[in-house]
Amino acid sequence: MKVALVYDRVNKFGGAERVLLALHEIFPDAPLYTSVYNKVAAPWANVFDVRTSFIQKLPLPKTAHEYYPYLMGPAFEAFIFDEYDVVISVTHEFAKSIITKPKTLHLCYCLTPTSYLLSGYDQYFSNKPLLKFISKPIINYLRRYDKIIANRPDKYIAISKTVQERIKKYYGLESDIIYPPVNLASKGLTFRGGIFFLIVSRLVPNKRIDIPIEAFNKLGLPLKIIGTGRQLSELKNLAKPNIEFLGFRTDEEVVSYYKSCRAVIVCGEEDFNIVAVEAQSFGKPVIAYGKGGVTETVIEGKTGWFFQEQTPDSLVQKIKNLTEINPQDCITNAKKYSQERFKKEFKDYVLKSWNNYL
Repeated sequence: MKVALVYDRVNKFGGAERVLLALHEIFPDAPLYTSVYNKVAAPWANVFDVRTSFIQKLPLPKTAHEYYPYLMGPAFEAFIFDEYDVVISVTHEFAKSIITKPKTLHLCYCLTPTSYLLSGYDQYFSNKPLLKFISKPIINYLRRYDKIIANRPDKYIAISKTVQERIKKYYGLESDIIYPPVNLASKGLTFRGGIFFLIVSRLVPNKRIDIPIEAFNKLGLPLKIIGTGRQLSELKNLAKPNIEFLGFRTDEEVVSYYKSCRAVIVCGEEDFNIVAVEAQSFGKPVIAYGKGGVTETVIEGKTGWFFQEQTPDSLVQKIKNLTEINPQDCITNAKKYSQERFKKEFKDYVLKSWNNYL
């Protein structure tokens, strides 16, 4: 069985990129097709045979792919997959637009239906009223195109029930669920309580980091924030001295903060949220907004707590009324999302789908 992988663009590192690395372990000979490849920003992709689209040769694509939304679909359509038995697209955008012949099975591992066109449209343009207005014709075209290409995969796999529901709502299509892989804590942990709260996140609008900053401004409790993003300056200006911005940290450094914190905070409406599972694997509870994929991975009152309104006051009230959590319950829950579980489940799914497709 000859396999190829397809991904929207290779220019950063996050949860989706961890999925690709896990797929590489399952299918080590599979090349990775993508629209744009930035070797400096994505050194993790050195293990792949990366094959880029014509967009790679245009001005600025490595750092400003946003200028080419109308070309992303045609870029993926230009790839030829005749030699492959199975093609797996990992996508939250246009990688699913690839065209395969009847003998090739196309499986789409859907991170979410194209967010900035659909579920995340209002939030994406919340601080860009002029861009929202002038981009309406392009957005309308891309929505129609997205609806058309949604029917190209032979099967959909969602990363969570939340994403499964979106696939049904926006595309009218059924999907199966395979939760993504998470790097869990190693065995032999020593539990210790922490005095500070922790956020590990990109600093972008949909993560709603403004909520915990305003909440902790009121509480006066210590909050540490790991991550970078375009909102860094804006968020720093909001924060009082009890809130510390740590910027980028290596995986090893993040682990030390997980071990030392009191709890991890998640305030966005997430598709899945790997951080919430990572935190639990270290025996740490999660305080999260009670919507989205995080509600599937955190057990209320057992491995964490939910606040029900996406406001600072709602978060403040939850933090003031925290109950005791058994660290071992967090660890046990996190084990359901291990790398080993993902690789076995995904490989079995591909083999079964291919055998049924023959």
